[in-house]
Amino acid sequence: MAIKCTISEVGRHVEQTVTIGAWVHNKRSSGKIQFLQLRDGSGYIQGVVVKSEVPEQVWDDAKSLTQESSLYVTGVVREEPRSQSGYELTVTGVEIIHLTENYPITPKEHGVDFLMDHRHLWLRAPKQRAILLIRAQIIRAVQQFFDSNGFTKVDPPILTPSSAEGTTELFHIKYFDEDAFLTQSGQLYMEAAAMALGKVYSFGPTFRAEKSKTRRHLIEFWMIEPEMAFVDLEESLRIQEQFVSYVVQSVLENCRKELETIGRDISKLENIIGEFPRITYDEAIEFLQGQGFDIPWGEDFGAPHETAIAERYDKPVFITHYPASIKAFYMKPDPNRPEVVLCADMIAPEGYGEIIGGSQRIDDPALMEQRFAEHNLAKEAYQWYMDLRTYGTVPHSGFGLGLERTVAWICGLDHVRETIPFPRMLYRLYP
Repeated sequence: MAIKCTISEVGRHVEQTVTIGAWVHNKRSSGKIQFLQLRDGSGYIQGVVVKSEVPEQVWDDAKSLTQESSLYVTGVVREEPRSQSGYELTVTGVEIIHLTENYPITPKEHGVDFLMDHRHLWLRAPKQRAILLIRAQIIRAVQQFFDSNGFTKVDPPILTPSSAEGTTELFHIKYFDEDAFLTQSGQLYMEAAAMALGKVYSFGPTFRAEKSKTRRHLIEFWMIEPEMAFVDLEESLRIQEQFVSYVVQSVLENCRKELETIGRDISKLENIIGEFPRITYDEAIEFLQGQGFDIPWGEDFGAPHETAIAERYDKPVFITHYPASIKAFYMKPDPNRPEVVLCADMIAPEGYGEIIGGSQRIDDPALMEQRFAEHNLAKEAYQWYMDLRTYGTVPHSGFGLGLERTVAWICGLDHVRETIPFPRMLYRLYP
């Protein structure tokens, strides 16, 4: 009797007969032998159908199979060092579940818009599958790092009454008779959680109503946002280094095959460990001006600026101490130079831009009141946030890592649209 298993499990059943539920990824024939390229989500295996060794019905059924047809295939597992999996299946039986006709994504080249319109099917492609497996490993590593370092996972709300950063790029909705917004960050709520639990992190969807069409932007994306009581900027930067190094090394350890499938230069990731270089905003401006960029002090960096800075390094680089005027209201000024704040952006190498933004938060109640006035923030909407400074204020810091940008960097992808199963972008809400 055949043993039911997945493709990833066939190594346990060499020289045994197994049955696998699968789809036909591809097929070729050399007259009296058919080669079925099969996939089941867990992996790929070749099924070999020899006409002289199977009943006529099995041969005919195998011959009728088309791309993405589904079936139960039965056969004997053989070791095959030349195959990607190390095994192949000598087919003895085929039970067709569904014959697919005119599958729209063929081995020929397709345009990006066509593939995005068929994203629900494009996910089946080997490269897209590999990206999703790497994304899953990144998520696993994120949680392992924080869970093993004394952090507690806390879930902030998705519906909020106000902006986390005082911006206008928010999705407005009606919350019964009140105005509400889809969250652009869980940070403010994580600060409250840190005052209860010490070290916390959130991991959830965030939304920006930003009409941007760059390769780095999504409308809906996932953020990892740790917040830490009694932690200053310097300690936060050390945690960020350890965190990113851990995630990258975890992907190298667990997803090497997937990285090879997508053609990633693994040597560029192997160096992501240890301390990361740091430069101040002042030093970055001086460097950029020396490179011919027309950028005055006090202006924020765009993608070309970040790329030029990152090209100097083979690791992520921290840019610290930005002007207060271009950063969020809650960032703490440098006591020695109040026109800049105790913050840092982590810029990924190879032109992937900012993947982390973080800062030490204002803990002085009087200064926070002043910031509310300067940024025209409604005090009633932020009174609960002010309470965190009124009742037991402490030095605290936090940061946010964008999952999709991190996936794009680790996978070496040109665009973030392939980093999430169903991307939401400007003018794209389907499928």
